[in-house]
Order: sequence, then structure tokens, then C-alpha cells
Amino acid sequence: MERPGTGDVIIALTGVELHTNHGVTDAEQELGQRMLFDVEMVPEDVPATEDDKIEGTVDYGAVTEFVAAAATSVRYRTLERLVTVIADGLLERFPVVEVRVRATKPEPPVPFSMDGASVEVFRSREF
Repeated sequence: MERPGTGDVIIALTGVELHTNHGVTDAEQELGQRMLFDVEMVPEDVPATEDDKIEGTVDYGAVTEFVAAAATSVRYRTLERLVTVIADGLLERFPVVEVRVRATKPEPPVPFSMDGASVEVFRSREF
């Protein structure tokens, strides 16, 4: 995740834990489950690296609030759709040029032991 001219700043939010109602099964849609979200963003410009002013970076709190609202307001059958909606929304609402969003179900409803099932999407602005 690197775009020439943006510098060396990648903002990452890892392990954002939410209770969501996404999935193929009726139980996932009704009862819901714990889900983890990871977000990486490349900002358009980051003057905070030079002047240390809050206004010169992306508001992590606002990003987290957006992710939480997007992940809990509408139910999707696929994680593919969920992470796409979140990634596209981040590009629309925040001063970032690239985003990567991953959603992980730590206990997916499958008859096998695993650390989790994840879907990740990468989006960038068109110039």
C-alpha cells in the first residue's frame, strides 16, 4: 500500500471488535457474532508529521465510528459486500487516497477448527 508522493504514512486501526449480524445463515443474521475489523489508510497529505497539529491527520475516532456504524446498521450475507461498503465509504468521507479493510469472523460457522475466516478489500481513489 504505497502511493508515490504521499510520504511514508500509513494509518492502521487493528482489531476493532464489534457485534454484527452478517452471514449466510439465519443464525448469523439473527443472533449475530463477534467480528474483528482491520483498516489501513494512506492519507492524502499529513502535515502533522511536520507541525504536530491534530488537523493535519485523519481523525481515528471518526474513522472507527464510521466503521462501527457501517458494520452494524445494515445486514449483509457476504463479508465481501460488507468490506466493500466500508472501504468505499472511507474513501468518500475521509482525506485518504487508499484503504484496505479486513473483516474477520473469529468463530465462523463451519465444522472445522481455525483462527478465523477473513475477507479483505483494497480500494484507491481514481485520479
